[in-house]
Amino acid sequence: MGFIWYLTLLASSGALLAAGCEKTLYLTIDTGSMGPAEEIAEVLRKHHVKATFFVANEKTTRGDMSMDASWAPFWKTLVADGHAFGSHTFRHWYFRQDVPGGKVSYAGKGGQREMLDRAGVCRELKKSEEVFKGLTGRGYDAIWRAPGGKTTPFTLKSAASCGFAEHVGWSAAGFLGDELPSEKYPNRTLLRNAIRDLKDGDILLLHLGIWSRKDPFWPMLDPLLTALREKGFCFRTIPERRAKR
Repeated sequence: MGFIWYLTLLASSGALLAAGCEKTLYLTIDTGSMGPAEEIAEVLRKHHVKATFFVANEKTTRGDMSMDASWAPFWKTLVADGHAFGSHTFRHWYFRQDVPGGKVSYAGKGGQREMLDRAGVCRELKKSEEVFKGLTGRGYDAIWRAPGGKTTPFTLKSAASCGFAEHVGWSAAGFLGDELPSEKYPNRTLLRNAIRDLKDGDILLLHLGIWSRKDPFWPMLDPLLTALREKGFCFRTIPERRAKR
C-alpha cells in the first residue's frame, strides 16, 4: 500500500516526467536528538547529496552530548563525505533581544539567562567550532544559524566581526516541518507539500532527530530526495551558494 501510494505521489508531482539537473536546492541540517543521525547520513550517501550541517552541543538519545568525543567518528565521516559545516552556537540557547550597553539577552530552555557582549557572542559561536575542529580536524565555513533562527541586529554584527559572515535561515517552502506535531502535520502531508512547493534556490531545514514528534519525519528524506531529483533538482551546499554570488 505504501509503495503504491509513493508511486502515485511521484506521478502526481510530475516527478517521473522530468530529467536532468535544472534547478538547485540547499539542504541544511541542524543538530537535534541525534537519534536518526546515522540513518540520515546514509540516505545522503545513497543519493550523493551534500548538505550543510549547523552544529551545537545538544543532548542526545544516547544520554551524551552531540559534541562529546563519542560522536567524533560520526562527524569525521560527514567531513570525509564532503559536507559543509557552520556554527549553531555551543549551548543552543536563544538570542532574545538586544539590551542597552551593547549586549544581547541569551536564554536557555531551563530559565537560565546571560547578557552577552560582542566577545561573548563570538565565544559562543567559536567554542562550537573549536570543539568540532578538535573532533574532526576541520573548522567551520563562514556561516552560522541561531537556534530557532532567531537573531538580533547586535548578534548579526557581532558574528560577522569574528568570521561568521552569513547567518543562514531557510525558505518558507523549505521548512520541512520535522519539529511540528505529527498528529496535526502527518508525514504524508509534509512530504506532499515539500515536493509540490519547493522551487529553485530554496533552502531546506531538517534536524538530526526531534524529541517531541511522535511519528518522526526523517524516513521521508529518502522519498523526498528521490522525488526532487526526478523533478530536475540538484543539491549544493551553502558555501557553494555563497561562491555563486
